[in-house]
Amino acid sequence: MKILKTLYVQVLIAIALGVVVGYVFPGFTPTAKLVSDTFINMIKMLIAPIIFLTIVLGIAGVGDLKKVGRVGGKGLLYFEIVTTLALVIGLVVANVLKPGAGFQLPELDSASVSQYTEKANEMKWGEFISHMVPSNIFKAFADGDILQILFFSVLLGIGITRLGKTGENLLLGFDYLSKAMFQAMKMVMKLAPLGAFAGIAYTVGKFGLSALLPLGKLMVCVYLTMAVFIFVVLGLIAKYFGFSLWKLLVYIRNEILLVLGTSSSESALPSLMERLEMAGCKKSVVGLIVPTGYSFNLDGTTIYLSMAVIFLAQVFHVDLSVGQQLTILGVLMITSKGAATVTGGGFIVLASTLSAMQIIPVEGLALLLGVDRFMSEARSITNLIGNTVATVIIAKSENEIDMEVYRREVEGS
Repeated sequence: MKILKTLYVQVLIAIALGVVVGYVFPGFTPTAKLVSDTFINMIKMLIAPIIFLTIVLGIAGVGDLKKVGRVGGKGLLYFEIVTTLALVIGLVVANVLKPGAGFQLPELDSASVSQYTEKANEMKWGEFISHMVPSNIFKAFADGDILQILFFSVLLGIGITRLGKTGENLLLGFDYLSKAMFQAMKMVMKLAPLGAFAGIAYTVGKFGLSALLPLGKLMVCVYLTMAVFIFVVLGLIAKYFGFSLWKLLVYIRNEILLVLGTSSSESALPSLMERLEMAGCKKSVVGLIVPTGYSFNLDGTTIYLSMAVIFLAQVFHVDLSVGQQLTILGVLMITSKGAATVTGGGFIVLASTLSAMQIIPVEGLALLLGVDRFMSEARSITNLIGNTVATVIIAKSENEIDMEVYRREVEGS
């Protein structure tokens, strides 16, 4: 059948099979993790060069440095407004639904949390801006540090722009290399169903469906809140800017399903950038907004962080005042921006926030370790959708989108 040849159908089938295999054959878990990690590593292998080439080509192609600064400024302003809104929504829903109320507190395994609290203590958030500037660009590429690659790429793009015609041959070579990278990505994406199958099989096999039950209320609240954020908040924002969120979601369905299977929004980053360019968004906007958004526009992560803090407060019967919750909001507005720059970023940010507040026991993180994997899909998908919407909005505000192409590709009209 022709429909079975489409990627999103193959990924859907793979996810369903992964749930069954993980549940029936838990002994397959180590192999599933190996396959899943290998697939994600193949994606990560190409992310750094694709981002580098896209940004350099985009900036050098624009030529107008004032325009580059304007696009970046608009993006950062939009990110701050929307992520703050996401934090507020997470706090409000957690206060209304009270997922931690009546929770039977088990004996906590503080040892399992120590790796995160130690890293949180090591992190100096005042050095976050300094971290953006790489001391060694080759190390930044090796580590896959998106922020540092972004900074270097912007500088190089500006440098090539100032060369004038002299830089045209260099850009031509970068352009050929970029096309080759995207061809390599297309080959890797053919393995997406296998990666999604292994990712889900590992999650279900390791943690089991029974792991959902003790913290089921928190999970339901998180998923519900993110659904409200996507379809109400982002839906209204999209409507205000004159496009349909639902049609855009259908257009990026392959990327959404890939994130669902792998629990990683990074796995869909290169293909998302390509899809947005195919939809009529200019390379210069896509190259700046999408990679920057992966560090500064983590809507799903910020919702989860705010709800997790309130959940733990309710579990430990800590009655937070309005002032204390506003303080939490302020702390998270800063710390959440670093969630993508370190391994286990969400937990480290949460640990650093709890440490800064010194009101809720940091050991409470042990409660969340078991179900975090099940909630990572919701966080990653929300992050992906948030960055997609942001890119279209910034492109429209700059008249850097071909609406005729967008309507044909996305809306089918």
